[in-house]
Amino acid sequence: MAIKRPARRKVCYFCERKKEPDYKNYEELRQFLTERARIKSRRQTNLCNRHQKRLALQIKRARQLALLPYVVV
Repeated sequence: MAIKRPARRKVCYFCERKKEPDYKNYEELRQFLTERARIKSRRQTNLCNRHQKRLALQIKRARQLALLPYVVV
């Protein structure tokens, strides 16, 4: 039988750095997108609910300004 290890607490990227997602910093936002330019889920990004929602909004703003792609084929 496998030994269970204590689960490591997931820490939100933005809470840890005490900053907010911003559309002007599109290089940072790019790490939360898949190769096909889709927004990754909270489970994959380990963000808290508050920052995941704000991240999605900022990614959408960056897409409107053509800083990030909508779709990569």
